Amino acid sequence: MSNISSIKTYNKELIEILRTAVEEWEREMRENNYRDRKDVFYTESGIPIKTVYTPLDVEDQNYFSKIGMPGQYPFTRGIHYNMYRGRVWTMREFSGYGTPEDTNRRFKYLISHGETGLSIAFDYPTLVGIDPDDPRAYGEVGVVGVSVPTVLDMEIIFKDIYMGDVTTNMTINPPAPVLLSFYVATARKQGVPDDKIGGTTQNDQLKEFIAQKSWVFPPQPALKIGVDLIEWSVKNLPKWNPISISGYHIYEAGATAVEELALTLADGIEYVREMIRRGHDVDSFAGRLSFFFASGVQVFEHVAKFRAARRMWAKIMKEWLGAKKKRSMWMRFHTQTSGVELTAVEPYNNIIRVVLQAMAAVLGGTQSLHTNAFDEALALPTDFSAKIALRTQQILAYESGIADTVDPLGGSYYIEWLTDRIEEEAWKIIDKIESMGGMINAIEKGYPQMLITESAYRKQRAIEELRKIVVGVNMFQSEPLEEEKRVPLLKIDEEKVRQQQIERIRRFRQDRDPAKWRSSLIELERAAMRNENLMPYIYNAVINRATLGEIMGALKNVYGEWSEPIIL
Repeated sequence: MSNISSIKTYNKELIEILRTAVEEWEREMRENNYRDRKDVFYTESGIPIKTVYTPLDVEDQNYFSKIGMPGQYPFTRGIHYNMYRGRVWTMREFSGYGTPEDTNRRFKYLISHGETGLSIAFDYPTLVGIDPDDPRAYGEVGVVGVSVPTVLDMEIIFKDIYMGDVTTNMTINPPAPVLLSFYVATARKQGVPDDKIGGTTQNDQLKEFIAQKSWVFPPQPALKIGVDLIEWSVKNLPKWNPISISGYHIYEAGATAVEELALTLADGIEYVREMIRRGHDVDSFAGRLSFFFASGVQVFEHVAKFRAARRMWAKIMKEWLGAKKKRSMWMRFHTQTSGVELTAVEPYNNIIRVVLQAMAAVLGGTQSLHTNAFDEALALPTDFSAKIALRTQQILAYESGIADTVDPLGGSYYIEWLTDRIEEEAWKIIDKIESMGGMINAIEKGYPQMLITESAYRKQRAIEELRKIVVGVNMFQSEPLEEEKRVPLLKIDEEKVRQQQIERIRRFRQDRDPAKWRSSLIELERAAMRNENLMPYIYNAVINRATLGEIMGALKNVYGEWSEPIIL
């Protein structure tokens, strides 16, 4: 096995015979006047697609260094030896709306129908760290997610749900340390031991500047706060994933699959380096890092993206950052089907789109999956649409057969070629960011924001010019059927929710020790000025009944806020 890296997948004699056969096939195709329906076919990332792929397209590929076996470096085929034959991926539905009581009911509904992991969607005031009685929260309380300004709200969300039996993903970023403190305090109140508290905080501060735009603090303090959470969680919560490095929002903002991959990995490099700068051995924390990607309707490009992502991250961790443990080289990732690809026109078509997106995630080897509901281009999901989205995953897992063997598309000439090509293009972007001094510098200069803006513009132009077909939108349009006009939508009475949450937070503030509350916030500010890890101080403020807005306000006093550079 010592010379294994020099062994090519295909021998020279076969390649020469095949080269002659392909030339003959091409000649016959021309002679028989075959014509393509388009001059050039492209993936969404702009990679040209040939008519057919053969071993000639991967003739220089070494099987063991580029593909290998599942569960073995470079993990192209999956991080586990038997993947879904041993355990089906975790099935989540992104849930949360209105009041904590509403979300508690939805969680229980989904659990009763077979959901195996919870995922909380927060409203916009919670996402940016303000309370529901803040004037800036008007019109947004409970609208796109659940309102969670206090630890009491978290307790209500998990009423009669034992937190030691579930894992929970929390899609929260700038206020992630506060929401994790809410969650831990609630679990401890239920009697759950710290080593049984399982789940994920998204906590990807950097992607907020690149894509989602829900930042609060400037990039450098934001990085510090995110890494504080990683550092504290690794020490105190052995089953918690302290970060989900998120490409999803990058893709949804308009990036191509290649750009999503490259920018996500560049973010990950920045977090790992910051932990190493703090004196942590990479193998002491890397096994708890996780990722989050979009899965789009272009099945093969996204399957290849996932395979390339595992291979690239393994190389980065081993060769760039010095990881020794196999688990440190794993890319464990959650996937969500692309919401931006769903349409408000003919919304039932979205069921088919979600099936294709979910298939790509499973064929690509995801560890966890959220399937969007068909009505999400119109509103938050109803019970009915959320159930269909969950059933989509269950049918793929238990009826389709695609989970019965590991990496079923592995070895496809097209998939292997496309995996290599996506990796090659992604390295170019990462190298560019490295030349700028890393992702923080790139963000401050506006480089990733510019990439996404330009790609989003190209995508929209392609739709308008009919170079990209969206069924029912720019081709095959028709008058909506009566059934399509009557799609039942989830209605949220924002004013009622807002008043209920304002009254709850008013009572919450009354029921606390003013001296302990005030002291906890002062201690938090002082810790921030001393550049200490903030998690113990944030947790202390939470158990002394400080609200989300009050804690974030104390940190703003130290770190200030940020405006991004203008991109022309």
